[in-house]
Amino acid sequence: MRQASARDAPAELLRALADDPLPTVRACVALNPAAPPGVDRQIAVDTDERVRALLGQRLALLLPHLSQARRDAVGEHTRAVLEILVVDEAARVRLAIADVVKAMPEAPRALILRLARDSTVSVSDPVIRLSPLLTAEDLLALLAQPSTPVTHSAIASRPNLDAAVCDALAASADPLAVEALLTNASAAIREATLDALVDRAHAEVTWHAPLVRRPALSARAARALSEMVTGQLLEALCRRADLPRHVTDELRERLERANAPPGDAGPATPESALASAQAMALAGTLDEATLLARADTGDALACAAMLAVAAGVAVALVERAMSLRSAKAIVSLTHAAGWTMRAAATLQVLLGSVAPGLVLGAGPNGTFPLAVEEMRWQLALLRRSGR
Repeated sequence: MRQASARDAPAELLRALADDPLPTVRACVALNPAAPPGVDRQIAVDTDERVRALLGQRLALLLPHLSQARRDAVGEHTRAVLEILVVDEAARVRLAIADVVKAMPEAPRALILRLARDSTVSVSDPVIRLSPLLTAEDLLALLAQPSTPVTHSAIASRPNLDAAVCDALAASADPLAVEALLTNASAAIREATLDALVDRAHAEVTWHAPLVRRPALSARAARALSEMVTGQLLEALCRRADLPRHVTDELRERLERANAPPGDAGPATPESALASAQAMALAGTLDEATLLARADTGDALACAAMLAVAAGVAVALVERAMSLRSAKAIVSLTHAAGWTMRAAATLQVLLGSVAPGLVLGAGPNGTFPLAVEEMRWQLALLRRSGR
């Protein structure tokens, strides 16, 4: 290992050590900057992916010193070996290169494009998010043919996205990517595009907060959002300084009405149940104990509204879970509301009409019977089924 790491080791010795039975010795050769071109090519096809990854990392670190003006044998050799390693069958090797070049302006464009199209998320995602070499045309091509399920979200998180890319992301059917786009304050989203996203936001509750906080918001969009949001988000809309005074006054009137205590409005309706639940949330009384007390009376309308507000979803989403009689969906909504499996069991019967023998029970120590990722998937499924 000492011989393999020596900067003054003869080329013949390094060539011999590159075939050593021990991978630790071959790894030292891979990291040795004195290794001649022939040895680098020898290591590039080593049987141990860890050794190949170390070579890829070392050669990628040389790229800033190999400007386009330098077309000597060393530069050509380095690029040629990296071209071998960037298509290596082991994701570890490709990741080692991507980790070095992801934000490197001196990296070869062909190398960056290849990594951006890698089918392994851990390889392509950081390159797509950070590489300054990807142009708007490159990003549009990636959107047209995404390499992984999170390609859209990775692009949406890039700084200073231009309007054409924002339009393409907004037109996609990927709600998580649109949410990432709306959260990206530097994205140049056109006013018309933003207005169109506001129109679609009724079914996408997770878009509400980033929409309310967008740096620029038209009066039309603000009015439309005020019909969807409540509580702190509606207050945030009212505090915006970029809206005309008459629009702000209109929003404040709406906020005052939402904060007004509910009176005797006659027979309960979905609208009055929602208004009552929103008022409880603003007053800080929308908790599990209140829900269970209402459930004891059999008031499914009120409980559905309370669940929707507490979980931060549209009432239509809860109604969809009810119509599907989905125990898993109702458990997932209860988890999103921050309540326990006691509430989940009650709501499965009251809202989902789930037979007592089919109710999903609590796990050990009252834990939820579903994994967090599965519950998130259940909520995403509910949103998609409503389109």
